[in-house]
Amino acid sequence: MTRFLLIRHATTEAIGKRLAGRRPGMHLDEAGRRQAQVLAERLSRLPVAAIYSSPLERTLETAEPIAKLLGREVVSREELLEIEFGDWTGKDFGELDAVPGFQRFNGFRSCSPVPGGEFMLQAQLRMVLGLDALRRLHPDECVAVVSHGDMIRAAIAHYAGIPLDLFQRLEVSPASISTIDIDDRTVRLIGINDTVGIPA
Repeated sequence: MTRFLLIRHATTEAIGKRLAGRRPGMHLDEAGRRQAQVLAERLSRLPVAAIYSSPLERTLETAEPIAKLLGREVVSREELLEIEFGDWTGKDFGELDAVPGFQRFNGFRSCSPVPGGEFMLQAQLRMVLGLDALRRLHPDECVAVVSHGDMIRAAIAHYAGIPLDLFQRLEVSPASISTIDIDDRTVRLIGINDTVGIPA
């Protein structure tokens, strides 16, 4: 089985304040850099064969300390990108909470469009197909994948058989690890939202 360590990027100053989406220039803050280092130290004890990341700055900055400690390269993959949030990108959550389309999106993810963006179903399919491609590249190996909260929730929901409309019940914190084993015949969810030792 291929073991995937699905890692949400560490903290940025936008978390809980505004929807960063794919906006460029969103870097880890000081707390996030500390989290990334602790995460790297945790993963340095595991037999990680490869490290893949969304191409956004905050995910690459989370992956780089891991790669440095393990002596590996970070490979950027478009399939691991954040959802395309279109017109909502960069807006404060207080502003978005008053938008009926955003409220509908958060309660009915399976069928609600994002203006100028992509459906959650499209993003989920992109993530799952990306992980399947990596599984074929790394049979029976341990692979670290650094991505975004909603993308990791979407993958977990798919593999657990949870409808997208309920995926907000899954907690995926910054710098957390969710572990999934996958082969041609089955999937095993080993752990979700592991933040042991990660500073807040």
